[in-house]
Amino acid sequence: MALEKQRGISVTTSVLQFEYDDVRWNLLDTPGHNDFSEDTYRTLMAADCGIMILDAARGVEPQTRKLFHVCRMRNTPVVTFINKMDRPARDAFALMSEVEEVLGVSTVPFTWPIGSGDLFQGVYDRMNRLVIRFERSAEGQAKRAEMQVTGLDDPELDALLGEEAAQTLRDEVELLDGAGEEWDEERFLAGEITPVFFGSALTNFGVEPFLKSFKNLCPPPGEREAAGDLTVRPDDDRFSAFVFKVQANMDPSHRDRIAFARICSGKFEGGMRVHHYRLGKAVRLNRAEQFFAQERESVMEAYAGDIVGLYDPGLFRIGDTLSTNGPMSFDAVPRFSPEHFGRLQLLDPLKRKQLQKGIRELAEEGTVQLFTEPGREKDPVCGVVGRLQFDVLMFRLQHEYGAKVTFDLLPYQYARWVEGSAGPSELKARRVPMAVLDQDHRPVALFRDEWELGRAERDNENWTFHETAPIVAAA
Repeated sequence: MALEKQRGISVTTSVLQFEYDDVRWNLLDTPGHNDFSEDTYRTLMAADCGIMILDAARGVEPQTRKLFHVCRMRNTPVVTFINKMDRPARDAFALMSEVEEVLGVSTVPFTWPIGSGDLFQGVYDRMNRLVIRFERSAEGQAKRAEMQVTGLDDPELDALLGEEAAQTLRDEVELLDGAGEEWDEERFLAGEITPVFFGSALTNFGVEPFLKSFKNLCPPPGEREAAGDLTVRPDDDRFSAFVFKVQANMDPSHRDRIAFARICSGKFEGGMRVHHYRLGKAVRLNRAEQFFAQERESVMEAYAGDIVGLYDPGLFRIGDTLSTNGPMSFDAVPRFSPEHFGRLQLLDPLKRKQLQKGIRELAEEGTVQLFTEPGREKDPVCGVVGRLQFDVLMFRLQHEYGAKVTFDLLPYQYARWVEGSAGPSELKARRVPMAVLDQDHRPVALFRDEWELGRAERDNENWTFHETAPIVAAA
């Protein structure tokens, strides 16, 4: 996105497929900013394992806590890569202690840094008992560096690393071996322990040992539960998949719309007919693509664990389940409760159609949640988890749809889906500050603060206030 290039941050998940070491990898690169954590949560529904990348100088940042919490909610195993060791960095022991204390997960270093900043020479592979030393390239450290491999007991280690660096490495590894956490694969798969790797992605220091280990650490596609106590196994003959991301205008030249689907079982074949659970009918999957950054290629077959981009003429929404051999539904993808609200103001009344199309498509992507207030249907209320999402919405409406807008911010901080209410009129009658309907016409109450929310809960014991709402699985 042009906005991502301007700001230097990711605002939506990117999907990449590539081959490495005879394995097909499906990489879902999520935004790191906590304002876009809802997109990250939806993406994690499609992931088998997470990679948590930490800055060696900053350690665990505020957004990391929230995103790691999202992984813990699903017991997703997480591998940690501590990056930028070629720059001034904090002590490696201190970094691991912070991960354990702040995130509540045990750490086991698989590699250990040899120095940091200008003194960074490589890493020690603890699992294979190898010193992997990198030589800095003459081209500004931007190209893949050559490496030399030896062991800690190698008599030439002092000459290779320098006497002080070699002795420091021996002392630190001895401490890790004697007092460090033992590796336990079951605890890793349960999300209770994380293997830690050190390196520098920019210069390729430590990346190769990470990839080789990750190949064996990351669990293969596993079983998934579907409605009706159905267990779906990846080697089942029946094809099944669910949509976890929808994005319009990925190619500005063609204004296309792509639905990203995670295959859970069976084999995808181009042109196959599948059952669309929410619509309750059969649809043909005519066009499918796989991605590497901005490059695309058509795909005629894919298997469990693969991510495919389906051409979407308006049939798909986040959470949709597709399957052969009749209807089937995976667990719905929940919506987060927005924390910021605003009412759209269109600056050019002649662009009303463009605005309506843009806001509808972007809401279906999950960029924003739309609410309507009875009597003001033409002026929707937008809800977002983070304020930066408003900037993204305004930018995309203007540059992709030609509708320039501003926001009138509303003073609400909490949204609760209300079960047991007859609708907005009843909510208003019972002193709810603002009552609206969501995209699926369910009543939602908006509150300015915790006191208002608590009062509504105390005064209406026959209602249930939900912080998240599952996306409707069937119309």
